[in-house]
Amino acid sequence: MKRIGAKNAPVFRIVVADSRSPRDGKFIEELGTYWPRKKSDKVNFDLERATYWLNQGAQPSETVASFIKRARKAAAATVSV
Repeated sequence: MKRIGAKNAPVFRIVVADSRSPRDGKFIEELGTYWPRKKSDKVNFDLERATYWLNQGAQPSETVASFIKRARKAAAATVSV
């Protein structure tokens, strides 16, 4: 996750980055955004691309892994309804 936004108003970009690059440095692809201070719909990202990168061997952080898990549950619920 790459931190952007103003002081006391954080916004994070969910990115695919090389493990050797700094937190806010160069990244390969931007997958979405996360607004931790927003009341609802805090996360917006491309689940299809996240799945692609996981299949390529990418290791998500704990936070991003929870976003992926939640998005997969939501996608399964909309498909079965």
